Amino acid sequence: MASSSNQPNNTLYLNNLNDKINKEELKTQLYALFTTYGKIIDIVASKSQAMRGQAFLVFNDLAGATSAMRACEGMMFYEKPIHIDYAKTKSYAILRREDPNFVPPTAVNASGLLTQKRQRDDENADGERNAKREKSEDDEEEMEIDDEDEPAQSSNTFSSTTVVPSASQQPSTRLLCTNLPQEVTDDVLAVLFQQYQGFQATQVTWSPTPNADGARMKLAQVSFETSELASVAKTALDGFTLKKGWIMGVAFI
Repeated sequence: MASSSNQPNNTLYLNNLNDKINKEELKTQLYALFTTYGKIIDIVASKSQAMRGQAFLVFNDLAGATSAMRACEGMMFYEKPIHIDYAKTKSYAILRREDPNFVPPTAVNASGLLTQKRQRDDENADGERNAKREKSEDDEEEMEIDDEDEPAQSSNTFSSTTVVPSASQQPSTRLLCTNLPQEVTDDVLAVLFQQYQGFQATQVTWSPTPNADGARMKLAQVSFETSELASVAKTALDGFTLKKGWIMGVAFI
């Protein structure tokens, strides 16, 4: 079980993240991994020198943040174990929720978390890591998950070659995931399913038909070692909300 020297907080501080990952991909995959523990209202990450390998996750409530910290501390994420702690201060998102008139001290439209000089648990840190961190507010924008825009699409055509497997009531080692938003990739879906024992692989592709609103969507096949293990993941994730308005369906095939 993870322990923290900081006071419990809706906001989690993550470090030791793989800093070679694209910022937007990092945010998307952190959301996919941690949203199973509670509603996430904000994710802050940056590629600035001061914030490399770090991120802040803001949960709607303390219970979600605590569950996520206990479950995911030390979890391998892009080949590196995540280090998680409660943040030392409240995020701007929480301060705005508590006080609608709250204005970040730097500027009216500033976003991100309160600047923190974090002196963390690397006892072998050299002088360079203890040097003063530079502020980089331009890079530290806030991502409100529910308001995230979908990427623009230049074509409304759908693949006619994709064959959608038929759903089955009989348990099997393969699952069909439907109604996936356009930004979902194999890596994103793998982060979500790898929490369940027996996970093997994902295969994401475009759906040959749009959803009920006419939006282009994706589908995926996910394989597990046994039908019993696949059943556990299906029960947990069928009806899971990947983002606002996108509820994933999971069935045996």
